Order: sequence, then C-alpha cells, then structure tokens
Amino acid sequence: MKAMVLAAGLGTRLRPLTNDRPKALVELNGRTLLEITLARLREFGVCEVIVNVHHFADLVIEHLHAHNDFGMHVEVSREEVLLDTGGGLKKAAEFFLRDGSDEPFILHNVDVLSTIDFDAMTHQHCERGALATLAVQCRDSSRQLMFDSDGLLCGRRNGRDAAPEMIRRCASALDSAFSGIHVISPRIFSLISESGVFPIIPVYLNLAAAGEKICAFRAEHYYWRDLGTAASLQLASHDVKNGLIPLGSER
Repeated sequence: MKAMVLAAGLGTRLRPLTNDRPKALVELNGRTLLEITLARLREFGVCEVIVNVHHFADLVIEHLHAHNDFGMHVEVSREEVLLDTGGGLKKAAEFFLRDGSDEPFILHNVDVLSTIDFDAMTHQHCERGALATLAVQCRDSSRQLMFDSDGLLCGRRNGRDAAPEMIRRCASALDSAFSGIHVISPRIFSLISESGVFPIIPVYLNLAAAGEKICAFRAEHYYWRDLGTAASLQLASHDVKNGLIPLGSER
C-alpha cells in the first residue's frame, strides 16, 4: 500500500519551534513528527511513501537520508510554491499512477497523532466503493463537514455561526470535524479539474455534488490530536507518557 504525508506547510502555529526547521522535524518525546507518522503507516503495511516538502525542504531530505528512510521506500515531492492539499496531491499523481494499480492510498497530515485503524478505514472504503473516505469525529471545530445518514458528504460549515453550504439535499446532516486522514482511490486524479494552488476539501464537495461517493469513517472511539501548536504538543507528550497513545516502533 502507498501513502502520502503532507509536510510542506510553514508551521506558523508552531512558531518559534519552526523558525529554524519544518514542522515535520518538530519533536514529540524525542522523535520527529515525520518519523512518528511514517512509523504508524509502516505498522499498517505501507511500504511506499511520498512526502511533500517546501519549508526547510533540504532539512527534511537530509533527515530521511540520515535514517535510511526509516525502513521504507520514500520519495520527495518538492514544492517551490506551496500548493495546498489538493495541489500537493495532484503534483504527486505520478507516484500513485505509475504501476497502474487501482489500490487505494492513504493521505496523512504530518501534524496529526492518532490511533485510527487504517485497515478498518481502507476496508470500509473498498466495501462502499468510495472515491475518498475521510476520518471524522463529532468534536468542536470551527470548520465542519456535513454527512447524511448514509455517511455521504453533503455539505460543510465554515465558522461556528456560519450557515451550512449544502451541495445536495439530505433529510438530516451530521456535523463532523475532519481528522486530516484520508483513504483515496487513484481514480480521483482523472476527476480533479483544478490546477495550481488549491485545497482538497472543495474538490471533494464538487465531486460529491456530481454523484461521487465521499464517505465518512467514524473515528470517535479512537485517540486523535492535532499537533499544530506548542500547547497541543505538550498535551500529546503527556498522553504518550501516560500510555494513552503509542508512537510506533522505531527504525
């Protein structure tokens, strides 16, 4: 199985930790966020990974080389201009399409820590014939995706007091916060019409409006934490020390 790790961001919320390094190389209990993410993917049988880089890109590349790619086949997608999630994924399309496989792949933010079961998520994705499956939770967030009773994307809400933006009718919709973890079928690359710099969520909304299955994977009973701030890193460090979340095996 293949995966992409989104690691190109500037990490502005982590400053001053990211003044001299990319967020992928910020450490949690002595291990970089990139190493932790790769270890999690490796445990689920992922052996080929592409990592997008921009901010302090050379430091990420040197880190991978110094650790022999953490026992995996790792390629790098260097972005001279930040392409956002959708643009970054599209730039890496050849990595996923080169062998002609239709096997789904994982897209994972580098600043996310979780116990989400990628096997269960991939199984649901395949069983439902989804184009993309998004790990979501019912939790507080200023940005919410909306899913109908069948777990299909039907809209979003940007801002706590904002009116919902519905892309199709549904009798009832459940607001859900996205976790930054996706399972995607390679067929998506033939459907993305956007180019340049663009986020992936509007792509999902457009494709769902056109009838594609963009599904929710309910992840409420898994541990999840965004590591995008120094405060959240401290909380995660406490959780690791108290055995709430493993960091995966070292290589």
